[in-house]
Amino acid sequence: MSSSEQAIQVNPGQPVQAAFNKVLGGTTFQQKDVVNLSGRTAVVTGGTAGIGYEVAKTLALAGARVVLLSRKPEHGEEAISTIKTLAAEDLNNTVDIDIEFMPCDFGKLAEVKEVADKIREKEPRIDMLVNDAGIGVNAFGLDADGIERIFGVNVLGHFLFINRLLPLIRKTAAEPNTPPPRIVSLSSNLHQLAPSSAQFKSLEELNNPDLRQDQYYDRSKLAIILYIKALVEHAIKPFPEKIWAFSTHPGAVKTEIQEQPMEAFGYLPGLALKYLTLPFMRTPEGGSLSTLWAAVAPDVEDRQKYGDMNGAYITDPGKVGGETSQADDMQLAENVWSLCENLIKEKLGADALYAWGDKAH
Repeated sequence: MSSSEQAIQVNPGQPVQAAFNKVLGGTTFQQKDVVNLSGRTAVVTGGTAGIGYEVAKTLALAGARVVLLSRKPEHGEEAISTIKTLAAEDLNNTVDIDIEFMPCDFGKLAEVKEVADKIREKEPRIDMLVNDAGIGVNAFGLDADGIERIFGVNVLGHFLFINRLLPLIRKTAAEPNTPPPRIVSLSSNLHQLAPSSAQFKSLEELNNPDLRQDQYYDRSKLAIILYIKALVEHAIKPFPEKIWAFSTHPGAVKTEIQEQPMEAFGYLPGLALKYLTLPFMRTPEGGSLSTLWAAVAPDVEDRQKYGDMNGAYITDPGKVGGETSQADDMQLAENVWSLCENLIKEKLGADALYAWGDKAH
């Protein structure tokens, strides 16, 4: 077996996790099935905890250079130390860990732009961009830019981040003998509970304080599916470079985000909700699998099996589709696209976004 075909064993407990996922209607795909990624670069937001950490860890142990982002530097240092320890303890590991942390608050558009530009100027390539940073179910509030904070972090900050990195992704796609780069944004089946009134037409609509507390999160996850579909139409299909873009559902996962309903609903109701749902949740490792599959699996290019799945919503490895009619509404996708563009330009200026076909930066 060549080095490019070798799989990296990440965790000896993975077969148990795979069996558990299968019982829950999932998949036998495991982290160890991620093949050697030497020479490729991944950027992972929210990469210091939960699903994002599992994705970053797996890609790094498979030989990719990984740039991971979250708000707190101490979390970055801890994540990198843990990944390097895992590599040192794995007798089968033959790759050098190449991982770097950059702090970024996705609720501050100016900071997102600054960090994205630093990455674009420093890195020679980006093969995988995984957008995981986010706020879970939480109380209504505004971010630093005066935008409903869950939409601001989960949607708008990442929309800008993708735009500022896309010239480098496009440049990578144009290199010879390079697998098409992939953009993966984490959504959720909770998009099914988004308010039916969501039109994504104005800031006033976003900043409505009267939604049910969980619906700010649900609405953001709907918007993620929609902006990925619009991204394919606006920034991928019209141009010659081959780039894949997907949204994914990780399943209900045990992470620190499960603490946030206590802020949304109050301590006791939130605590009750947490412990009622925990027995039915996947581990972060299990929750990472749909995103890892979308980010690296060769299967996505199998047109006979899946057709053209660019822009697809992936709920498990190899399981494509299942979004609501609302999440498949291209007029809503256009609304999300226009709203994000207009808000970013309003907050940062007319030149805050690159032209979507730009590869000169």
